[in-house]
Amino acid sequence: MKTSIVRNSFLMITLAFSVVVNSQNTINSSTFYKHDKFLSSDKLEGRFPGTKGNNAAAAYIQKYFKKYGLKKFGGSYFQSFKLFVKEGINKIKSDSVTTQNVVGYLEGTDKELKNEFIVIGAHYDHWGWGGKGSGSKKKDTIAIHNGADDNASGVAALLCILEELSKSNNKPKRSIIFISFSGEEEGLFGSRYFVNHLPVDKKDVKVMLNMDMVGRLNSEKQLYMGGAGTFPEGVDLMKSLGVNSGLNPVVHAGDVGGSDHVSFYKSSISAVGFHTGGHPQYHTPEDDIELINSKGGELAVKYIYNALTAIANYSQPLYFISQD
Repeated sequence: MKTSIVRNSFLMITLAFSVVVNSQNTINSSTFYKHDKFLSSDKLEGRFPGTKGNNAAAAYIQKYFKKYGLKKFGGSYFQSFKLFVKEGINKIKSDSVTTQNVVGYLEGTDKELKNEFIVIGAHYDHWGWGGKGSGSKKKDTIAIHNGADDNASGVAALLCILEELSKSNNKPKRSIIFISFSGEEEGLFGSRYFVNHLPVDKKDVKVMLNMDMVGRLNSEKQLYMGGAGTFPEGVDLMKSLGVNSGLNPVVHAGDVGGSDHVSFYKSSISAVGFHTGGHPQYHTPEDDIELINSKGGELAVKYIYNALTAIANYSQPLYFISQD
């Protein structure tokens, strides 16, 4: 009897989310590609914190946050902070630089649940020109590290999801914070700063979804995620969303990983990280737009959009579940 109830619940979830997938109108590979191409262009010189390229990327993200109607916290989309840059990175001497997270929010529609927040994010910084002190896999090669997959792809996904949600007639019950972090490559500085300087009460931040490297979907169509078990029934939800998605989700209850969502998890906030897997161009100057799988990016974005809206509309309470 218990088994049949679980199966029926799983079927109901699957049917509900298949309707959401069919309602998506603006998520497409060309928009994903457009955003990724700009952010990973040589003009931005690898988007290293404290540089003109990093600031140009932040301004680009801010433009779309404004265009699609996100509200500001404290009168600005920018959350500025400082970080120390070691010598031997990006052709500069060691120095303290100022950079910024880009953040805004969409208010929920439910009178009570709008006071709870789901965070969705992706870091926009990368290694600039690399160098011996950087995280480049080719430390002796001084060249622009464009980071088309790491992580222009995650930001492209973030902006595609924002556009779709802004045009949807079915706004979520809970409020959603959209954020693009800087300083991830140097040690999750942007996400740690945000968690330590939250614009809302920590108890009201229920789940964080992070996208880091979602632009190189493989031939097996695998979308990996860690941390699905950090909120109630998260693993079942993520598996159910794979039905008719064109993807093969690889769902881990734990295995939280090493990107910005870890800052939230360490603060006892439920967190899930999404990625399409590693590749030889990771942290090298060869991580360029020509290798991005835009059609695969579209599939990943649609899946994550459905995860976001499902969680934002969860009927049951959301709370943190440790997966240590």
